[in-house]
Parts: sequence; C-alpha cells; structure tokens
Amino acid sequence: MKSFMNARASVVTDALDGMLAASGGRLVRLDAYPDIRVVLRADWDRSRVALISGGGAGHEPAHAGFVGEGLLTAAVSGEVFTSPTVDAVLSAIIAVTGEAGCLLIVKNYTGDRLNFGLAAEKARALGLKIEVVIVGDDISIDNAPQPRGIAGTLLVHKLAGAAAAAGLPLAAVKARADDAATHVRSLGLSLTSCAMPGVEREERIAPNEVELGLGIHGERGSRVIEFAEADHLVAQVAAPLLERLSPADRIVLVVNSLGGTPPIEMSIVMAAVARTELAAHVEMVIGPAEMMTSLDMRGFSLTALVLDEERRAGLLAPSESAAWLSAVRFVQPHTISAPELHDAPSISPSDDPAVRRLLAAATALLKQTGPELDALDAKVGDGDAGSTFAKIADAIAAQVDRLPLGDQAALMTALGHILSRIGGGSSGVLLAIFFMAAGAGLKQDPSFPSALRAGLKRMQDYGGARRGDRTMIDALEPAIDELVAGGGLREAARAARQGADKTRSMIKARAGRSSYVPSASLSGVPDPGAEAVARVLERLSAVSG
Repeated sequence: MKSFMNARASVVTDALDGMLAASGGRLVRLDAYPDIRVVLRADWDRSRVALISGGGAGHEPAHAGFVGEGLLTAAVSGEVFTSPTVDAVLSAIIAVTGEAGCLLIVKNYTGDRLNFGLAAEKARALGLKIEVVIVGDDISIDNAPQPRGIAGTLLVHKLAGAAAAAGLPLAAVKARADDAATHVRSLGLSLTSCAMPGVEREERIAPNEVELGLGIHGERGSRVIEFAEADHLVAQVAAPLLERLSPADRIVLVVNSLGGTPPIEMSIVMAAVARTELAAHVEMVIGPAEMMTSLDMRGFSLTALVLDEERRAGLLAPSESAAWLSAVRFVQPHTISAPELHDAPSISPSDDPAVRRLLAAATALLKQTGPELDALDAKVGDGDAGSTFAKIADAIAAQVDRLPLGDQAALMTALGHILSRIGGGSSGVLLAIFFMAAGAGLKQDPSFPSALRAGLKRMQDYGGARRGDRTMIDALEPAIDELVAGGGLREAARAARQGADKTRSMIKARAGRSSYVPSASLSGVPDPGAEAVARVLERLSAVSG
C-alpha cells in the first residue's frame, strides 16, 4: 500500500518532527531520538503539577497534539500501536516534574499500564511525587473487567489540565482526573479496519457489514452489525451511551473521527446524532473532528461525559494546543426564512400529451442512466455528471403537473428556472441558460429549432465551449443543426450520437473538468455530457415514433 513515508522505521520520528515544525516554537522534543520520543512544552517552568500522557503512535493528533497550556505538559510516543518504553516515560517525567509533582494519565491497555507504571515507580524512587490515573471509557463489552481507554481520555486530559493550570496541588489534580475517568463513556463504530503505514489493509469487514465497539488499535469490534443508513448506524452507537444516563443528566459529547472518515461524512454523523434521543441530554459538543484516531480507520466514536458544575467549569477553562477544540453549546439545527425570489414568471399549468410523454421519457432515462454516466465522469471528471442529470430529472418529473406543457416558450422558461434552482454544477447552470434563452427566443420567433439555436449560442457565450472542445456541445450543436435544416428527431438523434462518439477520440479537452485530465485518460472515453444528450435524443426519437 502506498503511504507518504521515507521508511517504516522513521514514520513516528518524522511525524513528530513535522508536528514540531508546525508548532510555532511552542513544542520541543527531548534529544534522544529514536529511542526516546517525548514532545513537551517549550515554556514549561516546573512550577505547577505536570501532566503526561501518551501511548503508541497512529492516534494522531493524540497525544502530542494536546500538549499545551491547560492540557498536557508532555506526550510520550511509542511505535505505531506500541506502548512507549519505560525509559521514554521516565525521561519525560524527569524532564518536566518539579516540586509540585506529576500526574500520568494512562489509557487502559496492558502495555501502557506496565510501562507507565514501572516508570512511575522508578520516578518515585528518585524522590519525585508521582500519581497515576487509568482511563477505561470503552463500553463496548458489558461488565468488561478491563475496559479500554479510547477517546474519553482526552476529556480527562482537559479536566486535569484545567486543575493543574489553576495551580491546584497534585492530590486535587488527581482527584479531578479520577472523577472525569469515572464519569466518561465512549463507543466506536467503523466501516473498515485500518492499514499500517506501507502495509496492505486487512479487509476483514464485509461490504454489507460494520463493526461496533472497535478499539483504537484496529482490534475487532465487540460485534458485527448490518450496514445501513447513517441515522441507523449512529443510533446504534448512541443508544448504549443513553442507557447509562439518568433522565436529568446533561453531557458534553465528543464526536470523533477515527481517521479515515471524510469531513462531510462526519458532519452527517453529527446531524444524525442530533436526531437521536441522546441529543436531549447534550449540553455541549466537541467536534466533529479527528482527535483520537486509528490511522485511516473509516469510522467514528462518541464520548459522553456527565456534567456537573466543576466538570463544566473545567471544560470551559482556557486551554491551547494544536488539536484541542473548545466545547461549544449544542443546538438543534434550525433555519431562518430564505428571501423570496421574484424572478420566476407566473406560470399557468397546461397540458399536451405528446410533450408530457417526451418529458417523461427523458427524465426516466436520465434517472436510469445516472450511475453509468457517473462512472464515465469518474474517468474524465469529478464523477457527478450522472447524479446531476438525475437530480434535474427528478425535479422536472416532480413538477410536471404544474408546467405549461401546452406553451413551448413558457415551458422552456419554466425548465430554465427549475434548473437554475436545483441544477448546480456547470452542466446544470449551462442547461438553465440554454432553456431560458430558448424560451426568450420563442417569444421573438415561433421557430422551435431557431429558438434552440439561440439557446445554444447563449450557452456558448457564457460557458466558452465550442464544438470539438469535448463537452455536451459536441452532441447538442449537430443535433440542433439538423433540426434547423428541417430534419426531425430521428436525424437530430443520429447527429448527436455521431457527435458524442467523436469525443472518444478527442484526447485534449478545452473546457470543463476534463481539461485538467491527462490525454491518456481521455482516450476511448466519451464525454459524459455529450453522451447524456445523445441518449436523451435517442430516447425521444424512439418515443415519438
């Protein structure tokens, strides 16, 4: 598997150095690479209680991304998904611990407990004041004797960090951390496993399944459930968190990406959360964002911390680090009134059975061929041509009973307004211009072919494309030429097909997204817009007889 790396042995050290380079000088590291990987605050003066956390790499931005004022003092990293060594942890302790002492915040994994624990014992033997808090926030396995520490650990960092920043003594800082660890719960879900840098992904999760309750090291989930729409999957994660709340509980919710989920899908997850019963308990939200990841795992986790006045104050206390996101007030999505657009003409519906039949045939074809046109567009553009045409077809079909089917000029104008509202993208807007200009042309000249030519000219004026530029013009213009010359739909469809087929051999596009695609990728692939025009005209020709 291709990865951005120099060598597997240097993945972690290179990644940490990259974080330091982007820190503005706020972070430094101990000079014992590669055996000791410790990132710490450059301005630390040891006057307050120090906070140290860490674990294996692969969870970025955790843990070094949370080193900063009001959060961690230092973060210790091991290799990917491997606990840091005892000496690495001990080096961090010695580097940042003063008279006030140090708190170690440890995720509940055997390797972390042992290595951080032995380092704590060694530090105590050196006369340093050390306390340890173990975080086990994962609720995926009922009554688990050793629940794992996952994204909830970050809230422990925050509440302990606020206490330390306020100058509280070590015992009080530990008490705040213990309190947070006691009241935080997390659960994750993923569509895929993760891939180690430079290693092929283990495709253990079937396409029609997802895993619920995964750990952050690629471990299998506690159970496999059927893949479904986002609302259903998010509800499967929210429900166990809700079961652990009392009716009066108010929570802060962390919506965390496990690394490979695109931001747009994380926003969909957030919207789905807002539709669950859990939302009634959410007072503040953090995210959605990548905070505690599992390399490129395509999943998310939800973390709930029950709030009281002390925890609420700790969450809202000032803090600063590369990755921490402030908690914000949770609100249900709401809208304000959109301004009325008065440019649409007043339309009186009318009917023409022949026109209705042609519109029905065209819209049905575009909806049917949407996936195929998307696949073509994926080879030469951005992969959405078919979806755009299908969306246009849906909108026209939904409004067909309100259209002036018996008035060609009014119909062209009405179609243009529909496309201008919902078309989106270049093709939708260009077609809106085409229809509106054609409608205006019909008011001046009752010749339908001449009106179509006027629409085409206006489309070219704004879009800039000409025949031969590898766009829908290559099918549309020859079809209109046939109609102007006196031909019928059959001749127009034949001309459009010939034009669309010619785009297969056009290896240089001069307009549209294809103009950015290498010539080798264009060869043999028809332009999706031209193909759509040809198919629609072929269908209209067949329907009209």
